[in-house]
Amino acid sequence: MPIAEDPEPRPSEGREPDGTAPSGPDGKDPFTDLVLDEEFVRGATLKEQTGRTRMLAAQWKHTPPVDPGGRRSVNDGPAPRKRFGRTSRPADPWGNARPRRAPEWRTPLFVVLAIALVLAALNIDGLRSWYEGRGGDTAGTAPVPSVAPATERPTAPPPPVDPRQPTVDRPWAGSPAEGWPTGITVFEPKEPPAATGAYTARQVADQVKLVKEYLAAANLDPKAVAGARPEAALALLDSETRQAAEKALARPSAEDDPTNWFSRFDARDAVPVGDTYRLQGWISVEGDGERGVLVHTDFTYVYPLRPGPDAARRAMAAKPSQSPRPTGGPSPSRPGGGDGVVKPVGLLDPAADEAGDTWTARTVVRRAATFRFHDPAKFEVEPGRIFIETSRSEFGNSECATYDGYFHPQFNQFAAVTAPDPNRSGPTSDPYDLTKELTQDDACGTASRS
Repeated sequence: MPIAEDPEPRPSEGREPDGTAPSGPDGKDPFTDLVLDEEFVRGATLKEQTGRTRMLAAQWKHTPPVDPGGRRSVNDGPAPRKRFGRTSRPADPWGNARPRRAPEWRTPLFVVLAIALVLAALNIDGLRSWYEGRGGDTAGTAPVPSVAPATERPTAPPPPVDPRQPTVDRPWAGSPAEGWPTGITVFEPKEPPAATGAYTARQVADQVKLVKEYLAAANLDPKAVAGARPEAALALLDSETRQAAEKALARPSAEDDPTNWFSRFDARDAVPVGDTYRLQGWISVEGDGERGVLVHTDFTYVYPLRPGPDAARRAMAAKPSQSPRPTGGPSPSRPGGGDGVVKPVGLLDPAADEAGDTWTARTVVRRAATFRFHDPAKFEVEPGRIFIETSRSEFGNSECATYDGYFHPQFNQFAAVTAPDPNRSGPTSDPYDLTKELTQDDACGTASRS
């Protein structure tokens, strides 16, 4: 690039021999009055270029610069308007576009998953309920509503329930008893107890309470159900009735079967799941015609069970062939007797067990009994003790013709190896149907559900 020249040729730098000022056209030095101040610099029409400018000018004379793109010049006009708030891509100092950095999504995702796992661990039951409600193995089924305690015989059996396989975690799956009460204290006669015969209303109410205590001790006591001696129930029986019950416990037989009195399971064969069982039934009170009181009860008890250590071996063993137990009920005149109709659940083809989800079974026991409280003016009575006038029982899902003092349910996981039962020849019936009276039929039939 050319360098600006002085506006006028400088006069000779030498001086005259006589010491006078340089000579010019008019004999005067043109720079004598020149002042190099800021105003002079601003008014200059030509400016000295920097050294870098001269260097680049010389370099670009042979190698013109190349536009790297991505940068705008003042000659490019106004920048285009941005749409949707997007920002331009960043560039490095040399004008090269930098790659966009993907947003970090893994860390928030891991945090959310960790929180979900902790909450699930703290609420396993809630997680299971959510899964079932979202269409797990209970898809298409609705929870069974709670059923109020009955006060009289129903007019229709419980509605069908989706026949799901019960497990230890879900022992009531597929059973109408899932909504039944769990304690007998909530049951009361349809009409409040009134004075009857020789007893006042308060005394009749106490008799009803005593009957309920006995039924709970004989059928709902977890220790007795697990096979222990039912001491609490025996303590509530009068001397004569207790003697008959103890005989049946000591020497079980077809004539003296403890299961006609008490609900019991052999822990080697079947183990109760939990200590809460479900029941449904009713209580009624009337006079006996001799100034005494009759308390009628009809209850169905349902027990969830898991296989014991000898359950598989027992399933493969041959079933004994015996005559049915005699009719009648446990009473002083015929201790231990009964018309208990054993009705095992129909055997099903087994399916593969889910890991950690043991299949269970249920035994359904229905007992109809009448308790008599004699007129103390005519009979010798034992205050606070119970006399059983009559009793009948019916069992669903218990081995036929086995009188060792325990119920022996059958489990679906052993269906393929279960030995044929020569005594199971009766009809199929619903153990949950409480609309019918207990019959005198001694045939060993099949329960339609459990």
